[in-house]
Amino acid sequence: MEKKSREPKIIAAGHICLDITPAFPDKAVENVGDILMPGRLIQMGAADVHTGGSVSNTGLALKILGADVSLMGKIGNDAFGELVYSQFKEYDAQEGLIVSDDVNTSYSVVVAPKGIDRIFLHHSGANNMFYKKDLDFSKIEEATLFHFGYPPLMQSMYENDGSELTDMFREVKEHGVFTSMDMAAVDENSPSGKADWDKILKNVLPYIDFFVPSVEELAYMIDRERFCEWQERAAGKDICTVLDVETDIRPLAEKLIGYGAKVVLIKCGAPGLFLATADSEQLTEMEDLLAGGAAQWANLRIFEKSYKPDRVLSGTGAGDTSIAAFLYAVVTGHSYGECLQLAAATGASCVAAYDALSGLKSFDELKEKIKNGWEKNGEK
Repeated sequence: MEKKSREPKIIAAGHICLDITPAFPDKAVENVGDILMPGRLIQMGAADVHTGGSVSNTGLALKILGADVSLMGKIGNDAFGELVYSQFKEYDAQEGLIVSDDVNTSYSVVVAPKGIDRIFLHHSGANNMFYKKDLDFSKIEEATLFHFGYPPLMQSMYENDGSELTDMFREVKEHGVFTSMDMAAVDENSPSGKADWDKILKNVLPYIDFFVPSVEELAYMIDRERFCEWQERAAGKDICTVLDVETDIRPLAEKLIGYGAKVVLIKCGAPGLFLATADSEQLTEMEDLLAGGAAQWANLRIFEKSYKPDRVLSGTGAGDTSIAAFLYAVVTGHSYGECLQLAAATGASCVAAYDALSGLKSFDELKEKIKNGWEKNGEK
């Protein structure tokens, strides 16, 4: 792939919604049943209302971090859509929004008690009607990286074994642009939950340079038996806290590399991030993008522990903003070690706020904090 000889531009496209996050009491729980019980009245704090979804969380995080980023997604011409549009306008990022009279704006109610992973009550809305033709390829062909998020929450992207998703990434690659894809949790009782995700990923991953899913959604998609065993093992607790890197997480990464992914970064919740990369031959076309070249990035298998946050208010957007930091670090010439550190540090900064963006810090601030001995989870 020909190297683009200018400042890197990034496209963040895909799923957009409005996140409504009620503030739970500041007391950690181990099981969701400890706080959510039928007939119980729970005294809550004020709800935080912000834009959510991959385009908002990852795209606006990239903008805050300093990237030259364009956002592309679809919303409805309704009250929630007006809120999304106005918040994007605050960041001067509304240009790429498609406002449609024919669909409703997507929303999520984020149930995020302290101590356990989040639960989402989600309506996909306009995202179900987002297609390749909605992309502005005149902007994409000028970009270094195209990032697309949450196809499991976009009917157009998972129906017909993901043919639209695969065609979209194939065309992006034909424009000489590097690609990245993030996923989302799947409701097993929904049409998305009944899609053949193993087949979809086999089809699309040969066109993906950076695949950045969360470990639970990944296991559900490509190893359902393993996922069910994790659920039994966790017994209602956060699954990420009961996983072993070598026996639980690494096998999934190896499978993805076998499907054609070049760089796999698996988000593992509070414990950290797992990086796996293909061999140098498969990374050849990424030679000019990766700091130190393909040989430096080849055959990596690294677990990066998370940093201890100053406080924990909500996990909303932590994975998305970690991905934003990782991708921005890659395109700005950081080593793989620095990319992992900055991704983990950004996730730890994110959880200190109720929304995905308010807690973010610049790379310079993060590097200084890391240099001064920022403690990691699981380290003394």
